[in-house]
Amino acid sequence: MHLQFACQPGCTRCCDVRGFVYITEDNLRNMAAYLGMTASAFEARYVLRFKKLLRLRKPKKSQCHFLEAGGCRVHPVKPVQCRLYPFWPELIEDRDVWEAERKACPGIGQGELVQIGVACETAAEMRVAYPHMYQNR
Repeated sequence: MHLQFACQPGCTRCCDVRGFVYITEDNLRNMAAYLGMTASAFEARYVLRFKKLLRLRKPKKSQCHFLEAGGCRVHPVKPVQCRLYPFWPELIEDRDVWEAERKACPGIGQGELVQIGVACETAAEMRVAYPHMYQNR
């Protein structure tokens, strides 16, 4: 499979799609600290905690509280899910799915060739960060 990707300057299309942003406990602590909040205050305001996962609450009129006109307000400490896109297991393990994702992401097909081993190692980080989402795959 031929994988190319280079995030395009100013693009936030991956941030503005339907779905949820899942976070890890480390993400919660890091984002809270970055915003000058306690972890508990950050969680109360921005996070929904379920038995096996955490996800960011969705604001009423956008996909993410941290997506602003100029980009991500928490970019230096953004969640694993955001940092690893588009190298998610479900995208890189199927050529047709990868090609379909190109319609949503103008960075796919741009830049230097990404070695499949590097892409798989990156995707493995998703499996580690969110094991409950990948346990049957």
